Amino acid sequence: MIQVRSWLKIADNTGAKIVGVFSVNGKNSRRFATVGDIVACSVKQAAPNGQVKKGDKVYALIVRLRKEIRRKDGSYRRFDENAGVLVNKENGEPRGTRIFGPIPREIREKALGNFEGGFKKIVSLAPEVI
Repeated sequence: MIQVRSWLKIADNTGAKIVGVFSVNGKNSRRFATVGDIVACSVKQAAPNGQVKKGDKVYALIVRLRKEIRRKDGSYRRFDENAGVLVNKENGEPRGTRIFGPIPREIREKALGNFEGGFKKIVSLAPEVI
């Protein structure tokens, strides 16, 4: 589970390497965010020639968590790191053109507000859906 002051690795090619979460978006100021949630972040480390620079405010979709995710069939899925993908807040489209590492299939079912299509573009860019 991701909360304020958590750090995420970025799994896309926007140039950001590590971001720090400063706000969990959602109703009633939720405390934790999980896979498929969008959080407001600040770039802590960035590549010198990337789209984003250190200190920029960005929004990230959480795609991997160290905390296990329970599935409806009773199994659990856990990853080695906390990771996210930079997205546009309004429509959920990824800012990068490549995504690195596996993505859980729960991302496909998540929807963003009135954007009911889920994050299908992110799922299609991912090399592996687990």
